[in-house]
Amino acid sequence: MRLSRLISFPRAPRGAALGFVAAAVVALAGCASVKPQGPSTSNAATSVTAQTTRAYQGRFAIQYDDQNGQQRNAYGNFTWQETGDTVTVQLRNPLGQTLAVVTSSPASATLELPNRQPLTADNVSTLMQNALGFALPIEGLRYWLQPSPAPTSRARTEQDAEQPSRLKQITQDGWTIDYLAYADAPATGVKRVNLARSEPPINIKLVLDQ
Repeated sequence: MRLSRLISFPRAPRGAALGFVAAAVVALAGCASVKPQGPSTSNAATSVTAQTTRAYQGRFAIQYDDQNGQQRNAYGNFTWQETGDTVTVQLRNPLGQTLAVVTSSPASATLELPNRQPLTADNVSTLMQNALGFALPIEGLRYWLQPSPAPTSRARTEQDAEQPSRLKQITQDGWTIDYLAYADAPATGVKRVNLARSEPPINIKLVLDQ
């Protein structure tokens, strides 16, 4: 399935795409088993499924406003490797060329861009804020793609009317997370998910390959 059939964003200037692809890493936390959720507003008490290792691959397309208020687009492919608390994500353009490599652990985060010195910070949010001028909800996205609310704040969840065991939407921390498709059996987990925030405006579309 071609990403262009699912996502119709205009092509961004190469510089803009390269600058923003690092931020996309926070949205590529992979997918896991679906847990039933009903419409509710509560203190989320769920947690990311404990696993020693995880590996995912997929595609992303992002529409956002840069620090100057100009609308930008970025898209490409990714691979995600998680070992314990350390996550390494490689972002590539549609031709397969590496655009960025991000390594995140509880103690630090590193962003590597082609032909540049690596950037480091205490965590991914700080790194993204320093490099790009804004931060994304990294920890939230790790839970949302389970799919599950993050346990750190109140959230509203809505079940899919046709598939009550599946989440249709989560609203949390100013974000709206819409689950558009799940993997076909025997595979499990999220297949397509959109995330949107109004201020500052950003839209993230993900296709997760099983």
